[in-house]
Amino acid sequence: MILVYTHKITPRVRYIFKHILTRILLIPVSFTSKVEEFVAHNGPKLTYTKTPLGNEFFIKSNDLLFEQGVNDLDINIQKWEEVPCFFVSGSKSVIPFDIFAASFYLISRYEEYLPHVKDIHGRYTATESLAFKNGFLEKPVVDIWAYKLLAKLKEKFPDYEYKNRSYEYISTIDIDNAFAYKYKNFIRTFGGFINDLFKLRLINVWYRLTVTLNIKRDPFDNFQKILNIKKAQNVRTIFFCSIGDYTTFDTNVSASKNKYRLLIKDLVDYASVGLHPSYFTMQNALLLKKEKDRLENITNTPIIRSRQHYLRFNLPETYQQLIDLEIAEDHSMGYASNVGFRASTCTPFYFYDLDFEIQTPLKVFPFALMDTTLNDYLNITPKQSLGKIRDLRNEVKAVNGTFITLFHNESLSNHLRWKGWKRLYESMIKIATS
Repeated sequence: MILVYTHKITPRVRYIFKHILTRILLIPVSFTSKVEEFVAHNGPKLTYTKTPLGNEFFIKSNDLLFEQGVNDLDINIQKWEEVPCFFVSGSKSVIPFDIFAASFYLISRYEEYLPHVKDIHGRYTATESLAFKNGFLEKPVVDIWAYKLLAKLKEKFPDYEYKNRSYEYISTIDIDNAFAYKYKNFIRTFGGFINDLFKLRLINVWYRLTVTLNIKRDPFDNFQKILNIKKAQNVRTIFFCSIGDYTTFDTNVSASKNKYRLLIKDLVDYASVGLHPSYFTMQNALLLKKEKDRLENITNTPIIRSRQHYLRFNLPETYQQLIDLEIAEDHSMGYASNVGFRASTCTPFYFYDLDFEIQTPLKVFPFALMDTTLNDYLNITPKQSLGKIRDLRNEVKAVNGTFITLFHNESLSNHLRWKGWKRLYESMIKIATS
């Protein structure tokens, strides 16, 4: 155990020290604000305050962890060797930056509480973020800083037994459309035919006809393939099922359709299943509860995982709603437009609510990349995507973090906009697990 002396033990101090020391570096931590208790302690210890007590392991503290609420901070990015960092801690400090305050700023998503311009879907955008503006979005800097701190701790306390965490990989699959053509009601099927004919999309007409008449398999029905890959590679896989009512943005088959319900029940037997709340749940707690209840009625198990459709969430409101519904894990932390680490970490973390100044029970699992980001936003080929995937995997592996990817069953279809992408998922799994 490491003992931390600080002049004031705040919820922020407890939260971020536990994340860096215990969750990333696997070092148990305790706190004191009594000098005599600190001096009497024989094991590893450090002070986190304004001035050192003597010649101990000292990190000069920024004010951020002793404040409350949100203020407009002046942040000046500098380099710590090759890694961007901020909140300079001065010459007496063992490390040149207060990585605890800097990490808290990034992980709490402090900047998302400040005034910002949202995109057309009401989302906080990557381009607004400190990480994007300063070129470190594709680096889990919080974990990198933690390992730099570890190197200094090992120099100072060489006799302490340090543990090493293991690299992990989680594959997550969003089911926005379980089927491309099958099991839609008559109006949607007929309307689709007319629309495709009117726009002269004859290949769509052909696909729709052959699938509807059971001549061909529905191109989006790739679940058995995903489960086979999961079994062969022993990959932890989570499916997020959308079961909201039909809207412009929610176009899945109806949750009342027996085939879709049976599919969900089947997935529960072989993998984890979570909720994919519909587009308008971001500002509608009752709709969110209705959809959670609906999915629980299908699975007959409590639903504890969630990922927002379109990655639409507002902090802290959406997370507060999830906590009220006893959702334990959120998997929405990432950007639609860019790959990388929205919270600058590849370690799952508990959501810190800046409104109430508390660590909540909601665990956030940040993903590193999404298939639609690669195809629709970055417009890169499957081959170029593999290079990007490998780079991100390497960043996570270097700090023994958790590499999480987001794919859709649609992208394995080789259908329409996913032409040529069929084998990317399997290739990515091999890279992620090698």
